[in-house]
Amino acid sequence: MKSPDRASPHLRIVVVLPATAPGADPDARHAEQARRSAALRIGLLESGYDLVASLPADVFLPERIAQLQPDLIIADSELDARDILEHIVIATRDERRPIVLFTEDDAPASMDAAMAAGVSAYIVAGLQPERVKPVLDVALARFRREQQLLGELSDTRRKLAERKLVDRAKGLLMTRHALSEEQAYQRLRSLAMNKNMKLAEIAQRILDVEDLLG
Repeated sequence: MKSPDRASPHLRIVVVLPATAPGADPDARHAEQARRSAALRIGLLESGYDLVASLPADVFLPERIAQLQPDLIIADSELDARDILEHIVIATRDERRPIVLFTEDDAPASMDAAMAAGVSAYIVAGLQPERVKPVLDVALARFRREQQLLGELSDTRRKLAERKLVDRAKGLLMTRHALSEEQAYQRLRSLAMNKNMKLAEIAQRILDVEDLLG
């Protein structure tokens, strides 16, 4: 996923709401949810964000997220945040996005579950219009940093795996052809250049041939 542009507030945002409101008086809960939704919408509009849809947290959420391709997801769950998180985790499993959760649920277990699920900002009792933009700015910055760190970690692991392949191939050449380590490396390098392949690729090919020949 392309990282949202830091300079532009015109992000495509999807708001996810509880599919059903458990317990309490339905009319009172509907009024409270309407108040929260209005505060959130005002905050988004005043900040210039593009609210593309408000969706229920149900089994159809992954399909709708895939269709809409939002830059950021806002979840509004007044009570048990874990209920709404389950659906969002499934919806963003294949393509990570920054997630901001507004809730009144201050249970440590809910916070831990949210962080483990990849939530970028967990905001308790903070759904006021004037707070929306600062919260989203922090969430986006944190998400970008996390993605950068994950990319660096992945790159480091890839380089380590490639180095192990090259070392194994060097060892094989040293044993088979009575070469020094430097001579084995130079032979690998020469083969890679002649075949227009990366060093790790030619090393893997040599190891594959060795496996086939036993």
